[in-house]
Amino acid sequence: MDIPVYVIAGFLDSGKTQFINGTLSDGFAEKTRTLLLRCEEGEEEYAPALLRNVTVVDVEDEEDLTMDLLRELEREHRPRQVLVEYNGMWQLETLWNKALPPNWFIVQTFTFMDANSFELYARNMGQLTMEKVKQADVLVFNRCDDVLAEVLRGRNLRMTNRRAQIFLEYEDGSSEDYLTGEECPFDLSQEVIDIPDEDFGVWYVDVMDHPDRYVGKTIHAKLVMMRSTKYDKPFCPGRFAMVCCANDIAFLGLVARGAGLERYKNKEWLDATFTIEIVSHPAYEGPGPVMEMLEVKSGRKADPELLSY
Repeated sequence: MDIPVYVIAGFLDSGKTQFINGTLSDGFAEKTRTLLLRCEEGEEEYAPALLRNVTVVDVEDEEDLTMDLLRELEREHRPRQVLVEYNGMWQLETLWNKALPPNWFIVQTFTFMDANSFELYARNMGQLTMEKVKQADVLVFNRCDDVLAEVLRGRNLRMTNRRAQIFLEYEDGSSEDYLTGEECPFDLSQEVIDIPDEDFGVWYVDVMDHPDRYVGKTIHAKLVMMRSTKYDKPFCPGRFAMVCCANDIAFLGLVARGAGLERYKNKEWLDATFTIEIVSHPAYEGPGPVMEMLEVKSGRKADPELLSY
């Protein structure tokens, strides 16, 4: 049986236990047998009334977090889902690559950071700190004020983690999105902007929203060749993406120009280097980003082949 795992990461006193209490109070484990692995114990405790369907197991040392342990806990407690309050001083790689049994799968990783101490942690424990940022699906900076929010936004953490939802929570209980819409997810100072396979969807959204950013920049990506059936059949290489489920697949493509594109078949993988120009085209019903190909050759499939979008 597959077992979904929810990871709550962050340093001591960053709000992990408070989040778990809130999640349990919302009925997360009310009808589902839950295993809660506590890898770090702070001042705040789990509310006893919320643990009726939850088994709490303490894991005190990183070397104790092994696949053998987790398999034993599965046999003993037969959980249907797992929460992990992860120790901020441990590498997430220990859980990802060494401890998780094959039938345990990560559904979501939440990372909590105290905005007041983030810069200190980033300076003194950069690798540990930024690992938690990079691996997060949801990243929350709590105990913010206006000054700290400005400092955090100045870091442009979207370049560190292009897919996470990032929130700023203030002392008065209010919260807001970290992203203002102006942050660029890629380092535009690079000689060649290399788009990672898994981040093409992020780049596609950004280039459609902010094409001016990429005009004249040299960009490299793996693409799938497609020809549109409209507008004199332009070349529109891009990537297939799962929009919401396996039955809802969309193609994210841009109009492309360049010598030799006619040699490639539909759905053939390309290794492409190109620049972006803004050109008026019927496909965009006006001006839009067009890939001006500098170098194209047959390439290997991207990994993942299908984007989650």
